[in-house]
Amino acid sequence: MPSDKNRYCLCPSAGLRFFFLMLLALTCLSGCGNDDLSFTSEYQAIFLDNGQVFFGKLSDPGSSFLTLRDVYYVQTLVEREKKTANLLVKRGSEWHNPDFMRINRRHVVVIEPVGPDSRVAQLIREARTAPATQPAPPPTPASPPAGSKTPR
Repeated sequence: MPSDKNRYCLCPSAGLRFFFLMLLALTCLSGCGNDDLSFTSEYQAIFLDNGQVFFGKLSDPGSSFLTLRDVYYVQTLVEREKKTANLLVKRGSEWHNPDFMRINRRHVVVIEPVGPDSRVAQLIREARTAPATQPAPPPTPASPPAGSKTPR
C-alpha cells in the first residue's frame, strides 16, 4: 500500500517545469504594454475600431492620444451603374483646414507600416506632387438685388 506521505509531494522535475513555464510566461508578457512604436517606413496605416483607416506620419507613440500628420484616407465613390472607385484624399482640404489629427489610443486596432512600393505610398507621392487644391470658400449670404430697397 502506498504511503500518504508521497501522495502530495511534487517531484523535482514537476517543480522545475513549473519554474520554466513561469519564466517563459514572464518573458513573453514583458513586451506587452511597450510604448516604443518605431517604424522605418515614412507613413503608417492606422486602423480604428469603427472601420476607418488613416495613413500618415505617426508621432507621440507614448501618449494616450497619437498624433498623425500629413494624413490621407480612402474615400469610396459609387457611380450610377453601381461601380465603385476608391480615391485617396488628403486630409486638410476641409473648411477647418486641419494639419494634424489626434487619435485616442483606445480606438486603435492595428498600426502597420506603409511599404514604400505599395499602392498607397505611390498615391501619396502622386498627391504630393500634384498642385494643392484650396478648400471651397464658405457660402456668402445672399445680397438684395441692385436698386432694391431694404426693409427697415
